[in-house]
Amino acid sequence: MATAKPEPAARGSAEPRRRLAWPRGSRLGRLIIILNVLALTIVIVGALVLNELRSGLVNAKIDSLTTQGQLIAKIIDQSATVGEPEPALDPYTASAILQLLFIPRSQRARLFDAHGKVLADSFVVADRVDWKVLPPARKPGEKDPSAGRSPRAAQRAERARNALSGEIAQAMRGRTVAGTRISEDGDRVVSVSIPIQHVRAVLGVLTLEAGDVDEIISAERKALLPFIVVAMTAILISSVLLHRLIAVPVQRLARAADHVRLQGARAIALPDLSRRADELGDLSRSLTDMTHSLSERMDAIERFAADVAHEIKNPLTSIRSAIETLDLVTEPAARTRLLGILKNDVNRLDRLVTDISNASRLDAELSREQPKALDLAKLLSEVASLYDAQLRPGPAPGSVRVGVTVDAARPVLVLARETPMGQVFRNLIDNARSFSPEDGEVRVVLTRARGKATVIVDDDGPGVPSDNLETIFERFYTSRPKGRAFGGNSGLGLSIARQIVEAHGGAIHAENRRDATGAVIGARFVVDLPETRE
Repeated sequence: MATAKPEPAARGSAEPRRRLAWPRGSRLGRLIIILNVLALTIVIVGALVLNELRSGLVNAKIDSLTTQGQLIAKIIDQSATVGEPEPALDPYTASAILQLLFIPRSQRARLFDAHGKVLADSFVVADRVDWKVLPPARKPGEKDPSAGRSPRAAQRAERARNALSGEIAQAMRGRTVAGTRISEDGDRVVSVSIPIQHVRAVLGVLTLEAGDVDEIISAERKALLPFIVVAMTAILISSVLLHRLIAVPVQRLARAADHVRLQGARAIALPDLSRRADELGDLSRSLTDMTHSLSERMDAIERFAADVAHEIKNPLTSIRSAIETLDLVTEPAARTRLLGILKNDVNRLDRLVTDISNASRLDAELSREQPKALDLAKLLSEVASLYDAQLRPGPAPGSVRVGVTVDAARPVLVLARETPMGQVFRNLIDNARSFSPEDGEVRVVLTRARGKATVIVDDDGPGVPSDNLETIFERFYTSRPKGRAFGGNSGLGLSIARQIVEAHGGAIHAENRRDATGAVIGARFVVDLPETRE
């Protein structure tokens, strides 16, 4: 079985770019894409929803602290401002107002004067004490695990104080500063710093902090868990489905192929996936058809080899017998007759080997040459001209004429390979000439009807026995015409012709020509080929 080599691309021609496209005819491709996109969509939508929720909560907290701080700053400005013409804040009055107005325990309020000094702290005013669970008691000689973390805690507290100082410095310029930052305890807080202004003078800064941001983030993470679980479940299900739908059948196909390779089996027992309406079902059906074709091809090769051995053995046996007899014959006439037999057998053997070689190369030739639009009228005329050049006058086999008639108004085109198709008509004409009487004629007629081209080859010979109208297309079938030299036919011509015609999607059959009385007046071979308009 030959494989055609790809034709080299012409210079300057660029291969078409493959564009990403939706797999319209691929059910498995659509399933893979849909399942994975669904899982990603769940995660993306969940993340977007929670990010909007987080941003909304932080913004709402900033708005709440800003409104609350502006109210407290206004009250402090009206009640705790002392001194003219240089106003200042009374720390005692401001601390009392802060203690009366600042009720929430989840928040912290600090009041700074114009120089950044702390005048009041809600944690101090309310006598709030931070507490946390102590670690278990250390055993004697055990190192303190928190000893190595003291420098880092100090650095973290220093960074927190610098961030607060920067925020206060910006508020001292007369504008409200809002955002999130890290506190001295390492917690993320929402902070709003509001300047306390008397007319245009900035008397101090009020800073409000909400330390429940970590709780909000933790709640968001908990809310994200269901989305993650659903996404992971979808991905897991899709992975299991892909494994069962693709990986397992492919593994079964691979094991079946390995069994054939390792056991040397003649046929392959493929798993039955033909009921599946997807690519693996198509693959299973294609592999099944391929294995059946290969098995039939191997059977045909074996039969062909057996037929070749049988057909070659006959002339070899005749040659051996003639050679053995030649040494015993002394009469010149008998020796001449034996030498003639040897010559005929050698010619027969040569013709047989040539036809066998042509038949064995037929698959390679069909796969190597690409089909193209072929003008049958032109091809038949060229084939007939070859026989006209060989025509000899007088009653001899070479004197059989070949006539071509085209019954079509325009060119008859078929999609075919020129060389093998020419061989079909040469084989048919040779067969017809071998059965035609001396100085006879082989008539080739080309017609067109209902989208197909028909070539008819008629002769005036004895016809074909009714029982052999199909048998004559089998390999090595020969029926020698009367008066024709033995060994002139190998029995492969018609078999090769049918193989070529069927490879082009056509059909060939034989029938007998009869006169008005029903008597056989010759044989007729009919070749039907699908017409093309290219």
